[in-house]
Amino acid sequence: MVTPEILSGAGGGRRDPRSDRGVGAAAPVSPVDIDTAVVLLGAGVTAITHPLLYVKLLIQVGHEPQPPIIGTNLFGRKVLYLPGFFSYARHIVRVDGKRGLFRGLTPRIVSSAISTVVRSKLKQAIPLEDTEHVSNKDDIRTSLKKVVRETSHEMVVQCLSRIATHPFHVISIRCMAQFVGREVKYSGLIGSITKIFQEEGVSGFFVGLVPHVLGEVIFLWCCNLLAHFINTYAVDDNFTQAPAVRSYTKFVMGIAVSVLTYPFLLVADLMAVNNCGLAAGVPPNALIFRSWVHCWRHLSVEGQLFRGSSFFFRRVPLDTAALTMK
Repeated sequence: MVTPEILSGAGGGRRDPRSDRGVGAAAPVSPVDIDTAVVLLGAGVTAITHPLLYVKLLIQVGHEPQPPIIGTNLFGRKVLYLPGFFSYARHIVRVDGKRGLFRGLTPRIVSSAISTVVRSKLKQAIPLEDTEHVSNKDDIRTSLKKVVRETSHEMVVQCLSRIATHPFHVISIRCMAQFVGREVKYSGLIGSITKIFQEEGVSGFFVGLVPHVLGEVIFLWCCNLLAHFINTYAVDDNFTQAPAVRSYTKFVMGIAVSVLTYPFLLVADLMAVNNCGLAAGVPPNALIFRSWVHCWRHLSVEGQLFRGSSFFFRRVPLDTAALTMK
């Protein structure tokens, strides 16, 4: 390995003091600098996307403050559409002002920062060796073992990261859900932590954790295994664009699988609000669920397992639409 010390002594004689400072060469970037940059970038992305997630959360809990409008579908038939993201966001601004779009942002930024640090530390403590590219040139059995090993490592890191950040996810969800009943029960990060601990104990910080972890685990395994089998059996090495196709396979699979695992996220978010003293989590706005399985079954019967998955062209449920249009 070539080090600065070797380079500085290779020429012999008197050394230029500037060589000790590495003039002309980039200074090494420490893991701390990388983590800091990732934390700052994550905070920026979280702040920018927060209004989207805020509106989605209100839709998930079933809060529809604006009446549906009559429109037409591609076949010219009249249908009822619920307000989309922009209409919903304008309603929030009318009620709470522009700052209202960022209700619950602070715990989300804290959650993002903790997730970045935890994942970095875990990857240092539990390193994964031999993460070379998998293609159908490798022995199929060997390449599958690589995928299983890499996915198992990623699963452990993701689960531990989720456990560490879930309390802040719960706080953020409840702060946003206060819009429904205009409560101020959860105000401030420290105040929210104290309130949850006093009323529910430690378990209150982890409501909805099981479906959230299950959804992420299923997402990881389905995404990685599907991408592996497609790259191995469907993409031919003789195809000139094979490397480019393989590089996008996991991304495309991620989009497809995220749609299928969305109900786990919905159930996790509903359980975080369920029976916590907010109007959004108690009757008549919501049932009180005994467990996340009970919540899942109720949503399945009502045909609402994908509620909030779309921001635009949100159709009113058929039974509700039939009653409204009569």
